[in-house]
Amino acid sequence: MNASNEFSLHPQLAKDSIELVQLPLSTLLLCNDSTYPWFILVPRVADINEIYQLDWQQQQQLLNESSLLSELLMQTFQGDKMNIAALGNVVEQLHLHHVVRYKSDACWPKPIWGQQPLVAYDEQSLQALKEKLLPQLKAVLATYR
Repeated sequence: MNASNEFSLHPQLAKDSIELVQLPLSTLLLCNDSTYPWFILVPRVADINEIYQLDWQQQQQLLNESSLLSELLMQTFQGDKMNIAALGNVVEQLHLHHVVRYKSDACWPKPIWGQQPLVAYDEQSLQALKEKLLPQLKAVLATYR
């Protein structure tokens, strides 16, 4: 799956997140909000705002990456529900939020957007999250490609 050479990450996504890894089509970001396990898939295709604007193969690849990520996140973080959203009201560039939700979280059952201020990761928490998730993700990707 070839991503566009003209792609650049929207400045707001770059500001609010931490790049974790490159998947075949998408860049996986971690939203810099330690309140939730909150990840963002951004297809590396220039000038795309909606899923239907991707070609058929890219749409299938995005669905595969989203499903793989969702399963891995639910296993890793033992959530009650996986919320997936492609809103694009503030950042038009196509990106899919993947948020692990718990019935015990502060916003349950409401959506998380606009409910509470973001709580940035400290270095120790960020490193612990990476050590928990990235080896599993890389192992899955090694068999995936």
